[in-house]
Amino acid sequence: MKFIIDDKIPYIKGALEPFGEVVYLSGAKTTAEIVRDADALVTRTRTKCNESVLKGSTVKFIATATIGFDHIDTNYCAETGIQWTNAPGCNSKSVEQYIASTLFVLAEKHNFELNGKTIGVVGVGQVGSKVARFCEIIGMKVLLNDPPRARIEGPEKFVNLKEIQEQSDFITIHVPLNMEGEDATFHLADKNFFANLPKKPFVINSCRGEIIDSTAAKSALANQSINGLILDCWENEPDIDLELLAACDIATPHIAGYSKDGKANGTSMSIQAISKFFGLGIDNWTAPNIELPEQTKIRLDGFKCTEEQILAQAILSTYDIRHDDAALRANTKDFEKLRGDYPVRREFPVFTIETENVPQSTIEKLTQIGFQINTK
Repeated sequence: MKFIIDDKIPYIKGALEPFGEVVYLSGAKTTAEIVRDADALVTRTRTKCNESVLKGSTVKFIATATIGFDHIDTNYCAETGIQWTNAPGCNSKSVEQYIASTLFVLAEKHNFELNGKTIGVVGVGQVGSKVARFCEIIGMKVLLNDPPRARIEGPEKFVNLKEIQEQSDFITIHVPLNMEGEDATFHLADKNFFANLPKKPFVINSCRGEIIDSTAAKSALANQSINGLILDCWENEPDIDLELLAACDIATPHIAGYSKDGKANGTSMSIQAISKFFGLGIDNWTAPNIELPEQTKIRLDGFKCTEEQILAQAILSTYDIRHDDAALRANTKDFEKLRGDYPVRREFPVFTIETENVPQSTIEKLTQIGFQINTK
């Protein structure tokens, strides 16, 4: 067997070598000629798996180590019998951490408290659900919008997009990119969307760049229809709109889901899927030797601190989004390099918090968020 693997997928080397030839290539070099005699592809979002690449090949299975799969032409795969899989939820905790850092940085920058503010979560899948839960833990009012789930589960716990627009202080979007149909999300945030935001919310996009109309977003910022824009995903990546970047409150190079934990999960799910499809016998394979940050212990002294200050210190000790924002602004031409060389980021459960003068109610919230606690 022959496996073609994106060379930016971590922890995967050695997993498939016992079962055949393994070729590691960048997504840009994964061409029709390269995949012609391959049995399986392991990809990321930068590899377009469509007819022009797959036609005439021996590819039987595609695994993308990502949540999103809009880079796979699923209709063509269905027509030609090529099976495929993605990694749903693999980096959901990483995106939760990204949104948590975003919220506390915005609160500090603009001098407000998050407790009591309203956040609209558009798309309540594995990512949006975790974001919503986190926001509830820290005392925010959460509105949920997810038309496909509302149709299946009933409308009781969901609101429509108009209510999100009217009531939210923050709107965070976590939907797949659907170009057409009842649940089309291409340019979901368009000129009309931005024109109907009476509370002038902060808008956050960490799912797909095409969800937001860049021209409409720039107009909304110029007209002060919104208080700020936070973008991790961009139209036309990696050739992003530098005018839009300059206007953003926070701008990052599509790394919301780039914790080492999220990447390891995506790799593990891909190898497990390939094993099951080809009968390789490594159905429980997991990524080995995930790097740790230099410091996994956080000391919190809550003396004369509000609960929100304590929570902010804990969250930002694990990940401060301002570093990624500064890196992109300083290296706008290195969008892909910033992604490819992304530093070690680990999720909340890796960290142990040593607390002093921290109320039990706050400790309980830190535990719910996922931290390990060591109380003095």
